[in-house]
Amino acid sequence: MRSFDAVFFDLDGTLADTAPDLAAAANRLVVEHGHPPVAYETLRPVASHGARGLIGAAFGKRPEDPEFPALRDTFLDYYEADIAVHTRLFEGMDDVLARLEAADIRWGIVTNKIARFTVPLVAKIGLTPRASAIVSGDTTPHAKPHPAPLLHAAEVSGVAPARCVYVGDDLRDIQAGKAAGMTTVTAAYGYCGEGVPPEAWGADYLIHHPRELLPLLALS
Repeated sequence: MRSFDAVFFDLDGTLADTAPDLAAAANRLVVEHGHPPVAYETLRPVASHGARGLIGAAFGKRPEDPEFPALRDTFLDYYEADIAVHTRLFEGMDDVLARLEAADIRWGIVTNKIARFTVPLVAKIGLTPRASAIVSGDTTPHAKPHPAPLLHAAEVSGVAPARCVYVGDDLRDIQAGKAAGMTTVTAAYGYCGEGVPPEAWGADYLIHHPRELLPLLALS
């Protein structure tokens, strides 16, 4: 990989392992409705899809179902109350960020998680002052897979999109990165959903551990 000036990361399932707290909020709701908790292995793959994915996996409800809005709102309240109890950076990711900073490569976050949750979560895991850009799902008029959030991150960071890398664990991340003219990296260690396998997303690179990003950036 040629040299780059910025690396942007998706948040859930790429930069941080947020699934434990998302699953806990979903299962709190499940138990309150008189059902046994849903296996974590069932909830983890859909964690990148937020309330839509977790309510779907836990209750079999889709956004068009009449019960969905109430379930979603309660789930989000529970998640907001305990947003960073178990959430941690993926193993090796803090080293990756430190190496980027040491090499004067800017890094930021571009997520479809709305600012109501992104801002406190990023602050609680101690990344707010370090990121060159923090772009939430409601920062721009469009969310991923539209390129607008990524283009906004590049603009805020003062870097041309062609000099940026985007790392994500969902097909829409790769679609957004390509549409923005960035080099794309699939985080196969993330949640990755249950649809098209990550090897088929068409990213420029695929990694199975955060540290595998370092040699791609000539930082190993």
